[in-house]
Amino acid sequence: MRETVTVSELDLALVNALQLRPRASWSELAPLLGVTAGTLARRWERLSAEGLAWVYAAPGREFSRNRCSAFVLLRCLPQDRARLAAGLSALPEAVTIELTGPGSADLLLDVLAPDLTALGRFLGEKLDRMPGILSVNCLFTTSLYVEGSRWRLRSLDPAQLTALGSPASAGEPSRTLTLDAVDRALLDELVRDGRLGLADLAERTATSPATVRRRVRRLTDSSVLTFRCDLASAPAGHPVPVSLLGRVPARDIAAVHRTLAALPECRLVAAVTGPANIFATLWVHDLGDIQRRETALCARLPSLTVTDRIVGLHTVKRMGHLLDEEGRRVGVQPISPW
Repeated sequence: MRETVTVSELDLALVNALQLRPRASWSELAPLLGVTAGTLARRWERLSAEGLAWVYAAPGREFSRNRCSAFVLLRCLPQDRARLAAGLSALPEAVTIELTGPGSADLLLDVLAPDLTALGRFLGEKLDRMPGILSVNCLFTTSLYVEGSRWRLRSLDPAQLTALGSPASAGEPSRTLTLDAVDRALLDELVRDGRLGLADLAERTATSPATVRRRVRRLTDSSVLTFRCDLASAPAGHPVPVSLLGRVPARDIAAVHRTLAALPECRLVAAVTGPANIFATLWVHDLGDIQRRETALCARLPSLTVTDRIVGLHTVKRMGHLLDEEGRRVGVQPISPW
């Protein structure tokens, strides 16, 4: 049994700062948090070693415009669920896997692929070969409005938030960025550890720190990747993940997006195909909060009809990072959807 680790207010403030500036140096963050750079380095080393927090690269906004993603709802027999989750964890296309409560799905997958053909192969070949799956419901993403890097811990005070500034906003690329071998090598390293320094990245990709700096800047500016700081369930306050499927007239989708995006507990909002055209994931305080949030949303958005609520019981894998039952990171199964 793993020893319980106490997370201090400084630890939470550090994680919150890294959510805003995931690759900031310790010397940059130290004066804002009122401690030395060495203290921050030691705190982060402990948080990372215990699987309580981690920084990594994930697909940016460019992915939803030029590549393919889907939410896949699987039904299976109860005795097959753990085995299927373990098998699915080895598949790079299944970037996030959640065991869900009884209802319309037993497993919820977030699937990313470079194109529709690759996504079709995953659905028609890889899933077909896995015994125990009773049904597959695929919701193709047509627009991604909010993704996980927007979620915040809210442990910093207003003065600290002002000093950190708003996260840099990537520009709209005029064309699709063509990735070469160096870009892909950098992405492969950064999905494992988003805080690797320039020298380490240069050594691992057989290039120079100057080249690494230039390439990483190009990848972020073009929205190919974004950096996230994620954390385990306990320091996040043991949130309950719930995914809502909803139906709304096409003319109101923008209003629904803005309303959901303004909620601090909102992790994701996407437009999807199927009878329901909105998919949103919230991290709420408890099960009762699901009904309260839904009631408030429907009051503000009369044209919205919530058609399903999928409660997450255990996230097995989140953007390629493997989690234990306490939500701590215990390994990485790197993704490569680019």
